[in-house]
Amino acid sequence: MNRFIAAVTAAVVATGAAYAEGITEQDLANDQADTSRVLTNGMGRHLQRYSPLETLNKDNVENLVPAWAFSLGGEKQRGQETQPLIYDGIMYITGSYSRVYAIDVETGKEIWQYDARLPEGILPCCDVINRGGAIYGDKFYFGTLDARIVALDLKTGDVVWRKKIDDYKAGYSYTAAPLIVNGLVVTGNSGGEFGIVGAVEARDAETGELVWKRPVIEGHMGELNGEPSTMTGTLNATWPGDMWKTGGGATWLGGSYDARTDTLIFGTGNPAPWNSHLRGAGKPSEDGMGDNLYAASRLGIDPATGEIKWHFQTTPREGWDFDGVNEVVAYDDREGNPRLATADRNGFFYVLDAADGSFVSGMPFVEQISWASGLDENGRPIFVEENRPGDPAEAADGKKGETVFAVPGFLGGKNWMPMAYSQRTGNFYVPANEWGMDIWNEPITYKKGAAYLGSGFTIKPLFEDHIGAIKAIDPDTMETKWVYKNDAPLWSGVMTTAGGLVFFGTPEGEFIALDDETGEKLWSFQTGSGIVGQPITWEQDGEQYVSVISGWGGAVPLWGGEVAKKVNYLNQGGMLWTFRLPKQYAAN
Repeated sequence: MNRFIAAVTAAVVATGAAYAEGITEQDLANDQADTSRVLTNGMGRHLQRYSPLETLNKDNVENLVPAWAFSLGGEKQRGQETQPLIYDGIMYITGSYSRVYAIDVETGKEIWQYDARLPEGILPCCDVINRGGAIYGDKFYFGTLDARIVALDLKTGDVVWRKKIDDYKAGYSYTAAPLIVNGLVVTGNSGGEFGIVGAVEARDAETGELVWKRPVIEGHMGELNGEPSTMTGTLNATWPGDMWKTGGGATWLGGSYDARTDTLIFGTGNPAPWNSHLRGAGKPSEDGMGDNLYAASRLGIDPATGEIKWHFQTTPREGWDFDGVNEVVAYDDREGNPRLATADRNGFFYVLDAADGSFVSGMPFVEQISWASGLDENGRPIFVEENRPGDPAEAADGKKGETVFAVPGFLGGKNWMPMAYSQRTGNFYVPANEWGMDIWNEPITYKKGAAYLGSGFTIKPLFEDHIGAIKAIDPDTMETKWVYKNDAPLWSGVMTTAGGLVFFGTPEGEFIALDDETGEKLWSFQTGSGIVGQPITWEQDGEQYVSVISGWGGAVPLWGGEVAKKVNYLNQGGMLWTFRLPKQYAAN
């Protein structure tokens, strides 16, 4: 048995977690090993997105053919970023505008559909997307654009319970897939561009009642079992005045779970406003003022209480909207050391110690990074001060600070789209983008429900021959093994398999399989719309299947500046494609 899977299984048994009817805690822990179904976002709560299946491999992937396709229908064909889940012969997907579909996995026929009744005035920052759901017991869980978490009956799609995460009128929303651990539904929140306060919440999976809440910005009080628990951080240690009250830090991408240490790992988004000078971050400080904890960080959280175990801040003094929410993948390195890895929007790839989140190593994974010259021995960026957007208060008219050209652009060296880890090669496969931006700061004051940026920007490509790139990174040596370039930005998730394949999609509509050792393209299929979804694979009746959703949208066409013009010809869509390798082509 794989060393990582064995450790996860042992840890789950040790917890003595109570079983729910239907899918249990142990089922979730063994998700990667059971190749007949897909129960978790990330194909395992460690988020490796790796399948041990090798029926489909480098030698026969050319024979992969469509099995069926399913249309999401209607006019809501915009930004399909979901990852399918499969259980008991049914595939579950979410769609844009907070919809859910249950589909017969053999025929592609719809079984039921749920459409959330969204109110007028929702404030999604970056399109009306949804990135997937979660399964536990006999329920399907997902979040909605009006900042609610909903539990549906797996068989009927009927609402079992519906709970409010926060006030959508203040800018809160929710787009990530929930995480289930020990009978708790764990969620974050979205809305960092509106001056909200990021938080992680855990609810009882049966009732939806709140068990604990952990705000991620210092000065805010946590909650446990209906009572105040502990304050996050130390009031005004790294935030000046009352700026912490609207400090951002949205936990909008969801989290992972490392059973080896019984730790939830969540990323936190950009501090608010973007104008770093207003947050005391414009100039270096020896006492940490301006670091704005715990924004732009990774947090290790106790799943039972919501207490923060450790933090690692990727971008202290953040001033470029580099966030810090990118997924953290739990894995063992080639020497058996328990590690965590993340590829940040700021352009750096990090390896952390799984025990305490401390820095092990790091490297730039995109080119021409301008805001920092590197990382110090603790993983803190070495800032290039002249490449921070200027302070409007120092401008002659006080309306616009000095413009700088920053790399990466605010959409990041890697954005939400998840990377994958291969247990076969020991490498990570990172969907990266090479772009920069003109960025400047402006005066801003907080107003509930209004954008709280204090900055302006224009995204620009760096190279003529590509923007997107899949990069194979060795986390032990910090080497880039190969690069596969793509003309348009990459915005889809990546999946790896024991068959030596790397799957991903492009905005141009191609679903592609690469050789995991060389980056050579081995197979592709044109889906008819841009792919910004997340692929999965499973086995059924002795055959290996692969699914991905196609439907262009997301942040790039909304916020991409000159880059958006490059892809404005792309058609929206909403089609779930499922492929299979016929038995006669399977290796003996």
